Amino acid sequence: MSNLDKSIGKILLDLQKDDPDSFKKLMEKAQEENPELFEDVDSENKEIDEYNSKVDDYNRKVDDE
Repeated sequence: MSNLDKSIGKILLDLQKDDPDSFKKLMEKAQEENPELFEDVDSENKEIDEYNSKVDDYNRKVDDE
């Protein structure tokens, strides 16, 4: 990752923390204009959501015992 990529990443993280509404609008516009950049992210997020769901199910089972 280049220094420019790191700088942009830090700016985006700061924006997400400081102004979540503007961050959301910016990301929606970026996804509209460049959907190919988000294809892998969507599949990764789906895998993470499925894993988290399994963890939640397991935790509920443990709590019920």
